[in-house]
Amino acid sequence: MKIGILTFDGFNELDSFVALALLNRVPGWRAELCGPGERLTSMNGVVVSNVQPIEFANECDIVLIGSGVRTREVVADGAIMARIALDPVRQIIGAQCSGALILAKLGLIGDLPACTDKSSKPWVAEAGVDVLDAPFVAHGNMATAGGCMAAHYLSAWAMARGAGEAAARDVIDYVAPVGEKAETLARVMDVVTPFLPAPVVEVV
Repeated sequence: MKIGILTFDGFNELDSFVALALLNRVPGWRAELCGPGERLTSMNGVVVSNVQPIEFANECDIVLIGSGVRTREVVADGAIMARIALDPVRQIIGAQCSGALILAKLGLIGDLPACTDKSSKPWVAEAGVDVLDAPFVAHGNMATAGGCMAAHYLSAWAMARGAGEAAARDVIDYVAPVGEKAETLARVMDVVTPFLPAPVVEVV
């Protein structure tokens, strides 16, 4: 499974790094950061090198878009936006916080309701999106999450969609706080399970 975490300068570490760490725990998966340059600097000055180009996301099976303090600059940059060509028919796509603005500007949200964070809500709403007061929502192959700590919801959904619910449960259980594993796992899966495809029942 090929996964791209679409990331830009000024990125929120919680969005990109949590998704990167969780998705790479699925056996056989390889998640990588991708962005407009070989080096990216986070909102707190963390520098990441060996970043895949933006076009890497276009080839991936799963693409998650993180947020950052420069997202409005990103969507205003026609040269950058022209390099992003995502397809919700063949790809599993998710966005967190201001990442929803990128989806909106790409024309991928349309009239679907979406989630984002408090700071990004005015910009996402201005783009014509109905913003929900919820941490997570999904429509088919596309999902949005709101709030930095919602990263594990988005990641769990992507893992469940791509590798099955059992794989998502295994990863979330492993990283959950000791002494709180059962309740953490239950909370995460209670949020994302309603948005997973219904299991296929075989008729004998």
